Amino acid sequence: MVVGSDGMVGGAHPTAVVAYLQGPQAIRDRTRALFQLAESDQLQHFRYHPEVLPAAAAYVLDVMGQQYPAGDIPFHSRWRHFEVEGRSRLDLLEPKLSALDPLEQARLKVDLAITSVLLDAGAGGRWRYVEPRTELGFSRSEGLAIASFHSFTAGLFSSQPDHSWQADGHGLTQLTADRLAQAFQVNDDNPLLGLEGRVALLQKLGHTLHQQPQLFGTGFPRPGNLVDYWLQTASHGQLSAATVLQTILLSLGPIWPGRVELAGTNLGDVWPHPQLLNTGPGSNLVPFHKLSQWLTYSLLEPLQDLGLTITDLDQLTGLAEYRNGGLFIDCGVLSLKDPTAAETAHAPGSPLIVEWRALTLCLLDDLAAHIRQTLGVVDATALPLVKILQGGTWTAGRQIAAEKRPDGAPPIHLASDGTVF
Repeated sequence: MVVGSDGMVGGAHPTAVVAYLQGPQAIRDRTRALFQLAESDQLQHFRYHPEVLPAAAAYVLDVMGQQYPAGDIPFHSRWRHFEVEGRSRLDLLEPKLSALDPLEQARLKVDLAITSVLLDAGAGGRWRYVEPRTELGFSRSEGLAIASFHSFTAGLFSSQPDHSWQADGHGLTQLTADRLAQAFQVNDDNPLLGLEGRVALLQKLGHTLHQQPQLFGTGFPRPGNLVDYWLQTASHGQLSAATVLQTILLSLGPIWPGRVELAGTNLGDVWPHPQLLNTGPGSNLVPFHKLSQWLTYSLLEPLQDLGLTITDLDQLTGLAEYRNGGLFIDCGVLSLKDPTAAETAHAPGSPLIVEWRALTLCLLDDLAAHIRQTLGVVDATALPLVKILQGGTWTAGRQIAAEKRPDGAPPIHLASDGTVF
């Protein structure tokens, strides 16, 4: 397979193109091709203002200093959302976890992480979850995390009453919109965007678990059985983050609805853009794999707890979602050529959203390099992108959104089906 500097694939069989599009390098190749168009002001929807990037980096650095004054930044992952309001919900698991062997503890955590992340697409501005016992209210990502955590511990995703703290194929396929709505406190006055889409995603996950016993086990197949596969795949106690992502993309690919297919493969979070030339199979496609990469980041800590060393961390990219993307618009690094486009909601596959997400990923890389240079960090492994996201850009995006708009909504609205971001 020949991959050009612009990420175009020439003379390749479609199955080889699929493999390329499912790797993190393709994300950087294709998004950078659109970014180069922005640098010459040739994109249809966005204008890039490079002179503002240093100020955006300074804003993020200030947020990092506020959030982590000692510099002890953890990974950006789903586990952070279980730790809001000064308490870790994982503490509630400890009495039962401590009775399990380390391998089963990791399986349980992977069950929890995968179901929670797949429920993590944008909730909308009206939905709110009130946590039992604490009576604390949460919205958006934290609300979805806390709601999914309590749903998991209540056995919503398990078909075995004596093993309620797990997700298994039978439990997931039997999930209904009514049961999820009840668990997430959804009603006419508390609507959750994409409820049906979320249920369909988890149901498809259940079916997919049954179809791949070599990865998920037999009888009561579980997402957590991927831990066993990764332990077998690891070499000398080391496991590449890119390998974890590839496993997620290959094993969970069938769950994504209505996506682009190539060589009979559902590509997932991959979208065409009209300004990429269609010179062959897949040449006009831009991969993002946002939820899959978010999931990958969220699975690394349970694997590290088993003693595995994670390598190639910075092969993964930033996350193309509205907090990171909103940061660059609200800071003035990006602007809409047609400001009225901010007044309507846009579908995930629209050229405007594809451009926004592509520019976001490139700018995250460039901003991370700027931050490392400012801090005198010469090695990306000392301050990987996953920590800058946490430290970091995601929080800064939320903070500046709250400063700009009373409801803290993103500057551009997505017509979400509950399965993208």
